[in-house]
Amino acid sequence: MDGSKELSGCQSNGDHIVSKKNRNRQPTDIATPYKPKLDERAAADAVCARRIRTPRVKVSEAKGRTEISLDHPNPIYGQALLMSVFATGEVDFFAEILSQLANASVQDGKINERELNFMISVVKGIQPRDQLETMLAAQMAVVHSLTMNMASRLKGIFTLPQLDSMERAMNKLARTFAGHLEALKRYRSTGEQKVTVEHVTVNEGGQAIVGNVAHRGEGSSKKPETTS
Repeated sequence: MDGSKELSGCQSNGDHIVSKKNRNRQPTDIATPYKPKLDERAAADAVCARRIRTPRVKVSEAKGRTEISLDHPNPIYGQALLMSVFATGEVDFFAEILSQLANASVQDGKINERELNFMISVVKGIQPRDQLETMLAAQMAVVHSLTMNMASRLKGIFTLPQLDSMERAMNKLARTFAGHLEALKRYRSTGEQKVTVEHVTVNEGGQAIVGNVAHRGEGSSKKPETTS
């Protein structure tokens, strides 16, 4: 079941999700529309609200040549939408990053349209802010796909040498993904965080002393500066 097809053009009308399939239904249909429960309606509205509305990529074969196009009525605006998601205004960058993802999705000598769109959706979800983040997001998408591919292969392996080899490869890929994620967090960091702790003490005479507490390490004989 491909739920993405049903929700690909989703709009909430307050009662149920209106998909492309439902919008094309003829008035002569007598089937009673499904009435969703409150939690189902809320979930559907949340999905539609989170959807990043950019065109899907289509892969076609013509005269022995593979062609990648966008599922959009106007290719110029479709490309502009996807370039915006990829955080670039450079056509060459967009074309190459899309080509690289397409090559990474190849299975049995052909570009896998579904996997290509999955990897593009990973980049969309990361929401890169510049070309460097887009490149890192693309690598994360590819590494994740390879990791899951290795996981599926483990099911059919029965010899210990092969099992050990696959496990090492999968672990390296998983660690690489975690490293990419950490690198993205560091790159997006706005700088060092400064934490100030206010220390309040009340002496026997009732006088409050307020000041910044600075930890100087164990064994330090200096007292923190205080202001009364």
